[in-house]
Amino acid sequence: MNLDQEQPLINHLVELRNRLLKIVLVVLVLFLALFYFANDMYLILVKPLSAILPESGQMIATGVTSPFLVPFKLTLVLSVLLAVPFILHQVWAFIAPGLYQHEKRFGIPLLISSVLLFYCGIAFAYFVVLPLVFGFFTSVGPEGITLMPDINNILDFSLKIFFAFGLAFEIPIATLLLVLTGITTVESLSSKRPYVFLGCFVVGMLVTPPDIISQTVLAVPMWLLFEVGLLFARLFKGKSLPVNRDGTDSTSTTDNAQ
Repeated sequence: MNLDQEQPLINHLVELRNRLLKIVLVVLVLFLALFYFANDMYLILVKPLSAILPESGQMIATGVTSPFLVPFKLTLVLSVLLAVPFILHQVWAFIAPGLYQHEKRFGIPLLISSVLLFYCGIAFAYFVVLPLVFGFFTSVGPEGITLMPDINNILDFSLKIFFAFGLAFEIPIATLLLVLTGITTVESLSSKRPYVFLGCFVVGMLVTPPDIISQTVLAVPMWLLFEVGLLFARLFKGKSLPVNRDGTDSTSTTDNAQ
């Protein structure tokens, strides 16, 4: 019995190792393909800032290794972001055999939607949020101060904004999952709408610079995405039926028993 129990565990560990190696290989290939353009990609990243810098301002590198390490880090992060669809595909292929049929039916659309929403959040942050944030910071400095932002600080700040908005755009998926899994109901979430609205502004205050424009730019989309999640939760409510261990519909099983 012990041997029979250990064999499936070993098989699962071998499969997990193989899928992790595939993920690392894909990320490495993307990194090698993109690293030649690392400096160009960094210039694209900082374009929202460089476009509004005053003539006396410039970006600097305070560390000796920063001119190399900053583009290196950007390329690595971008490689992982581009590999997200493949990574999720490998995760799905690993866990799918243990899922019920109704879980598989909902799982694939949710995975695809979550990836697209995450990318949309990053795009929204780059094209809308960063120009507003950088514009605010470059306009509030004291007179006589020359703005010279460090390239490493710019990268870290931009990545935090990207991940904050990428995760914020996952709110519809989180709302839908909360309803589908039975943790809460559409009616319960709807009744808490004022608290959600207030919470969005609190989150915006915590993860964005201390100005009302940046906070609103994050809070309003979060609230709208919450409403979108409620809409889809209403559409899907009652469509997923509980499934027995053998994969049959529990409703039909109850009817046959009667």
